[in-house]
Amino acid sequence: MHLFYIILMLFCAAFAQTSFQEQRTALEAEKATVENDIKRINTQIARTDSISKEEQRFRTEQQSRQKTDIERRRSEIEQLNQKFSEINAEIRREKTAIASSQIQVENVNATRKALAVQLLTHCRKLEDFIRTSLPWDTDTRLERISVLCRDLENSSASAEEGFSRLRAIYTEEIRFGDEVQISSRAITRNNGEIINANVLRIGNQWIVYQDDAGFMYGVLNRKIKDGKYEYAWKEDLSFEERQAVKNAIDVKLSRKPPQLVRLPLSLSMDN
Repeated sequence: MHLFYIILMLFCAAFAQTSFQEQRTALEAEKATVENDIKRINTQIARTDSISKEEQRFRTEQQSRQKTDIERRRSEIEQLNQKFSEINAEIRREKTAIASSQIQVENVNATRKALAVQLLTHCRKLEDFIRTSLPWDTDTRLERISVLCRDLENSSASAEEGFSRLRAIYTEEIRFGDEVQISSRAITRNNGEIINANVLRIGNQWIVYQDDAGFMYGVLNRKIKDGKYEYAWKEDLSFEERQAVKNAIDVKLSRKPPQLVRLPLSLSMDN
Protein backbone atom coordinates (compact mmCIF):
# COMPACT_ATOMS: atom_id res chain seq x y z
CA MET A 1 0.00 0.00 0.00
CA HIS A 2 2.78 2.44 0.92
CA LEU A 3 4.63 1.52 -2.22
CA PHE A 4 1.58 2.37 -4.30
CA TYR A 5 1.40 5.80 -2.76
CA ILE A 6 5.06 6.36 -3.35
CA ILE A 7 4.76 5.38 -7.01
CA LEU A 8 1.70 7.56 -7.39
CA MET A 9 3.50 10.50 -5.87
CA LEU A 10 6.51 9.97 -8.10
CA PHE A 11 4.19 9.81 -11.14
CA CYS A 12 2.45 13.02 -10.10
CA ALA A 13 5.79 14.72 -9.53
CA ALA A 14 7.03 13.59 -12.91
CA PHE A 15 3.82 14.81 -14.55
CA ALA A 16 4.01 18.13 -12.73
CA GLN A 17 7.62 18.60 -13.79
CA THR A 18 6.70 17.82 -17.39
CA SER A 19 3.81 20.31 -17.32
CA PHE A 20 6.01 23.02 -15.77
CA GLN A 21 8.63 22.52 -18.45
CA GLU A 22 6.03 22.89 -21.17
CA GLN A 23 4.70 26.05 -19.55
CA ARG A 24 8.20 27.46 -19.28
CA THR A 25 8.83 26.69 -22.91
CA ALA A 26 5.54 28.35 -23.88
CA LEU A 27 6.34 31.38 -21.75
CA GLU A 28 9.80 31.70 -23.27
CA ALA A 29 8.29 31.47 -26.76
CA GLU A 30 5.67 34.07 -25.88
CA LYS A 31 8.42 36.27 -24.36
CA ALA A 32 10.45 35.99 -27.57
CA THR A 33 7.36 36.87 -29.57
CA VAL A 34 6.70 39.88 -27.36
CA GLU A 35 10.33 40.97 -27.60
CA ASN A 36 10.20 40.65 -31.39
CA ASP A 37 6.99 42.69 -31.40
CA ILE A 38 8.67 45.31 -29.22
CA LYS A 39 11.67 45.44 -31.56
CA ARG A 40 9.38 45.73 -34.56
CA ILE A 41 7.34 48.45 -32.87
CA ASN A 42 10.52 50.26 -31.83
CA THR A 43 11.76 50.03 -35.40
CA GLN A 44 8.47 51.45 -36.66
CA ILE A 45 8.61 54.15 -34.00
CA ALA A 46 12.18 55.02 -35.02
CA ARG A 47 11.17 55.10 -38.68
CA THR A 48 8.14 57.19 -37.83
CA ASP A 49 10.29 59.55 -35.77
CA SER A 50 12.74 59.81 -38.65
CA ILE A 51 9.94 60.52 -41.09
CA SER A 52 8.43 62.99 -38.66
CA LYS A 53 11.79 64.76 -38.25
CA GLU A 54 12.26 64.83 -42.04
CA GLU A 55 8.77 66.20 -42.48
CA GLN A 56 9.41 68.76 -39.74
CA ARG A 57 12.68 69.79 -41.40
CA PHE A 58 10.97 69.98 -44.79
CA ARG A 59 8.13 71.98 -43.28
CA THR A 60 10.59 74.31 -41.60
CA GLU A 61 12.49 74.75 -44.87
CA GLN A 62 9.24 75.35 -46.72
CA GLN A 63 8.15 77.93 -44.17
CA SER A 64 11.53 79.64 -44.35
CA ARG A 65 11.44 79.57 -48.15
CA GLN A 66 7.89 80.88 -48.16
CA LYS A 67 8.84 83.63 -45.74
CA THR A 68 11.82 84.54 -47.90
CA ASP A 69 9.63 84.51 -51.02
CA ILE A 70 6.99 86.63 -49.33
CA GLU A 71 9.60 89.17 -48.21
CA ARG A 72 11.17 89.18 -51.69
CA ARG A 73 7.80 89.63 -53.37
CA ARG A 74 6.84 92.33 -50.88
CA SER A 75 10.10 94.09 -51.69
CA GLU A 76 9.48 93.68 -55.42
CA ILE A 77 5.93 95.01 -54.99
CA GLU A 78 7.26 98.01 -53.09
CA GLN A 79 9.84 98.62 -55.82
CA LEU A 80 7.15 98.28 -58.49
CA ASN A 81 4.89 100.66 -56.59
CA GLN A 82 7.76 103.11 -56.29
CA LYS A 83 8.52 102.74 -59.99
CA PHE A 84 4.83 103.12 -60.80
CA SER A 85 4.70 106.31 -58.75
CA GLU A 86 7.80 107.64 -60.51
CA ILE A 87 6.32 106.77 -63.91
CA ASN A 88 3.06 108.48 -63.00
CA ALA A 89 4.97 111.54 -61.86
CA GLU A 90 6.97 111.50 -65.11
CA ILE A 91 3.76 111.14 -67.13
CA ARG A 92 2.26 114.10 -65.28
CA ARG A 93 5.39 116.14 -65.96
CA GLU A 94 5.30 115.13 -69.63
CA LYS A 95 1.63 116.04 -69.89
CA THR A 96 2.33 119.38 -68.25
CA ALA A 97 5.26 119.97 -70.61
CA ILE A 98 3.16 118.95 -73.62
CA ALA A 99 0.34 121.26 -72.54
CA SER A 100 2.83 124.09 -72.01
CA SER A 101 4.43 123.39 -75.39
CA GLN A 102 1.00 123.32 -77.02
CA ILE A 103 0.20 126.70 -75.48
CA GLN A 104 3.54 128.03 -76.69
CA VAL A 105 2.91 126.64 -80.17
CA GLU A 106 -0.53 128.23 -80.21
CA ASN A 107 0.96 131.52 -79.03
CA VAL A 108 3.67 131.32 -81.68
CA ASN A 109 1.09 130.51 -84.37
CA ALA A 110 -1.10 133.39 -83.23
CA THR A 111 1.93 135.69 -83.21
CA ARG A 112 2.92 134.52 -86.68
CA LYS A 113 -0.60 135.09 -87.97
CA ALA A 114 -0.64 138.58 -86.48
CA LEU A 115 2.83 139.24 -87.89
CA ALA A 116 1.73 137.97 -91.30
CA VAL A 117 -1.21 140.39 -91.20
CA GLN A 118 1.11 143.25 -90.27
CA LEU A 119 3.55 142.24 -93.00
CA LEU A 120 0.74 142.13 -95.54
CA THR A 121 -0.36 145.61 -94.44
CA HIS A 122 3.17 146.92 -94.93
CA CYS A 123 3.35 145.14 -98.29
CA ARG A 124 0.18 146.84 -99.49
CA LYS A 125 1.41 150.22 -98.28
CA LEU A 126 4.74 149.72 -100.04
CA GLU A 127 2.91 148.53 -103.15
CA ASP A 128 0.83 151.72 -103.15
CA PHE A 129 3.95 153.79 -102.58
CA ILE A 130 5.76 152.19 -105.53
CA ARG A 131 2.68 152.56 -107.72
CA THR A 132 2.54 156.30 -107.02
CA SER A 133 6.30 156.95 -106.90
CA LEU A 134 8.49 157.97 -109.82
CA PRO A 135 7.68 155.92 -112.92
CA TRP A 136 11.09 154.30 -113.15
CA ASP A 137 11.21 150.52 -113.68
CA THR A 138 7.79 150.52 -112.01
CA ASP A 139 6.64 147.19 -113.45
CA THR A 140 9.72 145.36 -112.14
CA ARG A 141 9.47 146.95 -108.71
CA LEU A 142 5.72 146.31 -108.47
CA GLU A 143 6.04 142.68 -109.55
CA ARG A 144 8.43 141.90 -106.72
CA ILE A 145 6.23 143.41 -103.99
CA SER A 146 3.00 142.05 -105.52
CA VAL A 147 4.37 138.50 -105.51
CA LEU A 148 5.24 138.85 -101.84
CA CYS A 149 1.73 140.14 -101.06
CA ARG A 150 0.17 137.14 -102.82
CA ASP A 151 2.46 134.71 -101.01
CA LEU A 152 1.52 136.21 -97.65
CA GLU A 153 -2.19 136.12 -98.49
CA ASN A 154 -1.98 132.48 -99.58
CA SER A 155 0.22 131.55 -96.57
CA SER A 156 2.77 130.11 -99.00
CA ALA A 157 5.42 132.28 -97.36
CA SER A 158 6.12 132.07 -93.63
CA ALA A 159 6.30 135.17 -91.47
CA GLU A 160 10.08 134.82 -91.25
CA GLU A 161 10.43 134.51 -95.02
CA GLY A 162 7.99 137.38 -95.59
CA PHE A 163 9.89 139.63 -93.18
CA SER A 164 13.20 138.82 -94.87
CA ARG A 165 11.82 139.48 -98.35
CA LEU A 166 10.03 142.66 -97.30
CA ARG A 167 13.21 143.91 -95.66
CA ALA A 168 15.13 143.26 -98.88
CA ILE A 169 12.51 145.16 -100.90
CA TYR A 170 12.61 148.09 -98.47
CA THR A 171 16.41 148.08 -98.78
CA GLU A 172 16.09 148.22 -102.57
CA GLU A 173 13.58 151.07 -102.36
CA ILE A 174 15.82 152.99 -99.96
CA ARG A 175 18.72 152.53 -102.35
CA PHE A 176 16.41 153.59 -105.18
CA GLY A 177 15.73 156.84 -103.29
CA ASP A 178 19.46 157.45 -102.83
CA GLU A 179 20.70 156.55 -106.30
CA VAL A 180 21.45 158.87 -109.18
CA GLN A 181 20.95 157.01 -112.44
CA ILE A 182 21.07 157.98 -116.08
CA SER A 183 20.03 155.93 -119.06
CA SER A 184 19.49 156.41 -122.74
CA ARG A 185 15.95 155.39 -123.52
CA ALA A 186 12.90 156.22 -125.60
CA ILE A 187 10.40 158.50 -123.88
CA THR A 188 6.93 159.67 -124.82
CA ARG A 189 6.39 163.41 -124.73
CA ASN A 190 3.14 164.98 -123.66
CA ASN A 191 2.07 165.35 -127.30
CA GLY A 192 2.61 161.63 -127.91
CA GLU A 193 5.89 162.02 -129.78
CA ILE A 194 8.49 159.36 -128.99
CA ILE A 195 12.10 160.56 -128.83
CA ASN A 196 15.43 159.16 -127.71
CA ALA A 197 16.87 161.00 -124.74
CA ASN A 198 19.28 160.83 -121.85
CA VAL A 199 17.04 160.45 -118.81
CA LEU A 200 18.50 161.35 -115.42
CA ARG A 201 16.87 160.22 -112.18
CA ILE A 202 18.02 161.76 -108.94
CA GLY A 203 16.71 159.66 -106.11
CA ASN A 204 12.94 159.77 -105.90
CA GLN A 205 12.82 163.55 -106.33
CA TRP A 206 13.72 164.37 -109.93
CA ILE A 207 13.54 162.88 -113.38
CA VAL A 208 14.82 165.14 -116.16
CA TYR A 209 15.72 164.51 -119.78
CA GLN A 210 17.70 165.96 -122.65
CA ASP A 211 17.12 164.70 -126.16
CA ASP A 212 20.01 163.27 -128.16
CA ALA A 213 20.23 166.47 -130.23
CA GLY A 214 20.45 168.61 -127.12
CA PHE A 215 17.54 170.83 -128.10
CA MET A 216 14.70 169.57 -125.96
CA TYR A 217 14.63 169.43 -122.21
CA GLY A 218 12.01 168.31 -119.75
CA VAL A 219 11.38 167.58 -116.11
CA LEU A 220 8.74 165.16 -114.81
CA ASN A 221 6.05 166.74 -112.65
CA ARG A 222 3.58 164.94 -110.43
CA LYS A 223 0.05 166.20 -109.81
CA ILE A 224 -2.91 164.86 -107.88
CA LYS A 225 -6.16 164.55 -109.82
CA ASP A 226 -9.26 162.94 -108.35
CA GLY A 227 -7.13 161.51 -105.53
CA LYS A 228 -4.70 159.88 -107.96
CA TYR A 229 -1.17 160.76 -108.94
CA GLU A 230 -0.52 161.76 -112.54
CA TYR A 231 2.84 162.40 -114.16
CA ALA A 232 3.50 164.74 -117.07
CA TRP A 233 6.57 166.34 -118.62
CA LYS A 234 7.18 170.01 -118.05
CA GLU A 235 9.05 171.09 -121.17
CA ASP A 236 8.64 174.87 -121.20
CA LEU A 237 11.75 175.36 -119.09
CA SER A 238 13.46 178.65 -118.51
CA PHE A 239 17.05 179.17 -119.62
CA GLU A 240 18.30 178.68 -116.08
CA GLU A 241 16.34 175.44 -115.72
CA ARG A 242 17.61 174.13 -119.07
CA GLN A 243 21.20 174.91 -118.11
CA ALA A 244 20.77 173.16 -114.76
CA VAL A 245 19.39 170.02 -116.48
CA LYS A 246 22.16 170.06 -119.09
CA ASN A 247 24.86 170.56 -116.46
CA ALA A 248 23.53 167.68 -114.32
CA ILE A 249 23.39 165.30 -117.29
CA ASP A 250 26.88 166.31 -118.47
CA VAL A 251 28.35 165.67 -115.02
CA LYS A 252 26.66 162.26 -114.77
CA LEU A 253 27.89 161.33 -118.29
CA SER A 254 31.41 162.48 -117.29
CA ARG A 255 31.38 165.20 -119.88
CA LYS A 256 32.27 167.56 -117.08
CA PRO A 257 34.39 166.94 -113.98
CA PRO A 258 32.60 165.81 -110.80
CA GLN A 259 31.03 168.73 -109.04
CA LEU A 260 28.02 169.78 -107.04
CA VAL A 261 25.09 170.58 -109.29
CA ARG A 262 22.36 172.94 -108.25
CA LEU A 263 18.87 172.21 -109.46
CA PRO A 264 16.26 174.93 -109.11
CA LEU A 265 13.38 174.12 -106.82
CA SER A 266 11.07 174.71 -109.76
CA LEU A 267 12.37 171.42 -111.24
CA SER A 268 11.15 169.36 -108.29
CA MET A 269 8.67 166.63 -109.02
CA ASP A 270 5.84 168.15 -107.01
CA ASN A 271 6.30 171.74 -108.29
